[in-house]
Amino acid sequence: MITAIVLIRTSVDRIPEIAEAIAALDSVSEVYSVTGTYDLIAMVRVSKHDDLADVIPGRISKIPGVEGTDTHVAFRTYSQHDLEAAFAIGLDA
Repeated sequence: MITAIVLIRTSVDRIPEIAEAIAALDSVSEVYSVTGTYDLIAMVRVSKHDDLADVIPGRISKIPGVEGTDTHVAFRTYSQHDLEAAFAIGLDA
């Protein structure tokens, strides 16, 4: 599974509607409304790199009110569960 973090600039008067439209897309798992340079962050999960082109420029960027995106592809995923398991290696229960 390939995970992309998509930073999205939008029309500020339509952030909730745009966020809902992005969240409704099949490959989008979460959309966060955030402060700072970008208005939204979307987590996109696909099985192939080529699918990123279909989702991000092909669908997210075409939603009315989306002004621009900046995409970051994850190399590796770490979670609290993964970290707890890693620190527990070699410890007796």
